[in-house]
Amino acid sequence: MSIQIQQIGIIGTGTMGAGIAQIAIQSGHDVILFDAKAGAAEQAREKLGKTLNTLASKGKFSQEKANQDLSHLSIATELEQLKNCDLIVEAIVENLEVKQQLMQQLESLVGTQTILASNTSSLSITAIAAGCKRPEQIVGYHFFNPVPLMKVVEVIQGFNTREDIVDALMQLSVKMGHHPVKAQDTPGFIINHAGRAFGSEAYAMLIENVASVSELDRIYRDGIGFKMGPFELVDLTGMDVSHPVSESIYHQYYEEARYRPSVITRQRYIAKQLGRKTGKGFYDYTTGEKQGEDPAVFVEKLDQYPTVWIAADLEKDQSILKDYLEQQGITLETGPEPSEQALVLIASYGEDATTAALRYQINPKQVVCIDLLYGFNKHRTLMPTLITDSKHKTAAHSIFNLDGTSLSMIQESTGFVAQRVLAMIVNLGCDIAQQGVASVEDINAAVRLGLGYPYGPIEWGDKLGADKILLILDRMSAISRDPRYRPSAWLRRRVQLKLPLVTTV
Repeated sequence: MSIQIQQIGIIGTGTMGAGIAQIAIQSGHDVILFDAKAGAAEQAREKLGKTLNTLASKGKFSQEKANQDLSHLSIATELEQLKNCDLIVEAIVENLEVKQQLMQQLESLVGTQTILASNTSSLSITAIAAGCKRPEQIVGYHFFNPVPLMKVVEVIQGFNTREDIVDALMQLSVKMGHHPVKAQDTPGFIINHAGRAFGSEAYAMLIENVASVSELDRIYRDGIGFKMGPFELVDLTGMDVSHPVSESIYHQYYEEARYRPSVITRQRYIAKQLGRKTGKGFYDYTTGEKQGEDPAVFVEKLDQYPTVWIAADLEKDQSILKDYLEQQGITLETGPEPSEQALVLIASYGEDATTAALRYQINPKQVVCIDLLYGFNKHRTLMPTLITDSKHKTAAHSIFNLDGTSLSMIQESTGFVAQRVLAMIVNLGCDIAQQGVASVEDINAAVRLGLGYPYGPIEWGDKLGADKILLILDRMSAISRDPRYRPSAWLRRRVQLKLPLVTTV
């Protein structure tokens, strides 16, 4: 017989605990709030009442519904008052020892049918349950902030967690209007695990002086299609949230290179430049609004342009560039080699501009590379070599501004910006699937809903072209010799067999 959940106890009435309480009472479940801090549960109840009344006044539902929902909420003054709950969710401080002590205390109060769940974002469920006599009752139930709006929840099966408990929480999640994804108990679970590549590559590129904070955010946002750039996002969520999670996942994976944190985030964490909440982060918020973002640079039409010679790894890319240049009235050179005066445009993958120039046996002073991985008509990224003539850099910038499209001119980077980021995102998603942390379907759904990416990481690889992703990673690995760029076995085998990445055979 399946487990029935009607009465839910929530321990910790901060933002997460209150958010879980809201979706629980709105779905008709009885909730008992408890907080060790005197008066905190009462304050949370009062705030929830205001939230529901505000939503009712905006026509989201009737006032009668708001009153009825709030009637499902009660306060406990003693932990023992939760002993008859079907489910108890802890949303307390992210500290392993404290959570372990709480679970042991709860275990002594409740019966064998009560589910004990942790809303931890990065701690091991198996470790939380380690000191308990009945670890099979303990499960991870990880919501995201703000809970009512973030419609995804991770159900994490610890080493000993009963299968029927996982099934019960999957069903409960749907009743509360959330999409449940099932994850094995691994560092970062699905969403915080998959999200490592988004920020880590941005910090690495900032350290390498590839581009400014503003320019990197612009490429992520206007080029790739993320809702926010990595520096905008971390300023919003707070470095005090982001950096500890990065360190936790890195150390739990025994210093695996893929999850290596950045010295940049460590410095800002120590300096308490946490983002919006402290007024300063990567941008300045002392006026209440974001300050310090540099606009995109446009270069006006020149009186005269050099002839252009095109090289590309892919025939399709060569055609894209040829068609655009002809539309803009640029004279093309079609010989087997460029003249000494020509601007050489190379559409390459996984390389820096110097490596691309030498591979094509072209004078690096003539070369500007262009990234065509994410498309051509939203935003463009150009990359000259260290010694590209300034006249060629100016000409290339102007040429690709002629139709009004914005672009970023970056310093040399192995794999541009977008190629590095997208290849790492796809590769990490494939690794998560290879490790059996979750199903391909759940990985894709979790990342779309939890991180707001346009696509899940594995389906994104298929959309971009898995062969291109593998080429980028192979070249970045060879040039940088950094083990974090090594391709996942899941990716390589499917490319070799010409199978979609989503194939689960």
